[in-house]
Amino acid sequence: MVVVFEGYAGLARRVLAGRARLGRTRLVAVDGPSGAGKTAFAARLADAIAVETRAAGTCCVGSGRPPVVHTDDLLDGWDDQLTFWDRLEESVLAPVRAGSAGKYHRYSWTQHRFLPGPVPVPAAPVLIVEGVSAARAAAGPDLTLAVFVTAPQPLRLTRAVARDGPSILPELRRWHAAERDHFAADRTESRADLVVDGAPTLPHDADRHFLRLVPAAGGVASGDGPG
Repeated sequence: MVVVFEGYAGLARRVLAGRARLGRTRLVAVDGPSGAGKTAFAARLADAIAVETRAAGTCCVGSGRPPVVHTDDLLDGWDDQLTFWDRLEESVLAPVRAGSAGKYHRYSWTQHRFLPGPVPVPAAPVLIVEGVSAARAAAGPDLTLAVFVTAPQPLRLTRAVARDGPSILPELRRWHAAERDHFAADRTESRADLVVDGAPTLPHDADRHFLRLVPAAGGVASGDGPG
């Protein structure tokens, strides 16, 4: 793999210039295995889109910063890892595709139930959906951009345990096995528009730049460079 430094600002401009496929909304999917760094990537991209939107003088359209939907919030527990999609489609994607606001109920992993207060999802110019299987093949016709964030499995396991505690290990190992099978069958990484290193060791400004992975014989390249 060749490692290419790229800027969130440039990626934000790419998204905003892209074709809206979910109705009038540009849908960005940030996919990848658990603990790879998807949430951080999605947040930084959302911030960059807000900045670029204001710079373009279109801040009156939507809120500037796009809504970010985390698929973990829609899962009905551990066993709903990949089967939540109908819920996402019905409550979020279908209304936004039709130009209306969507909404969903967030799942509480401590109370083991969906919370009563709905979370609104406006039909904004850009919507980011982040989580395992967000860029699944079924989402392809709606996507403006598909991102796959990857990192070594031991590091991903360490990150998850540090975040949620060792008690989740049995479920987490089962989760990792299921997502590995899903990605292989779905060919998610090979279909993605962008593959991102979620555990970069090269020095860079993580709030401004990310490291894109591209197939090659080897080497390191620099796009707009971390500066």
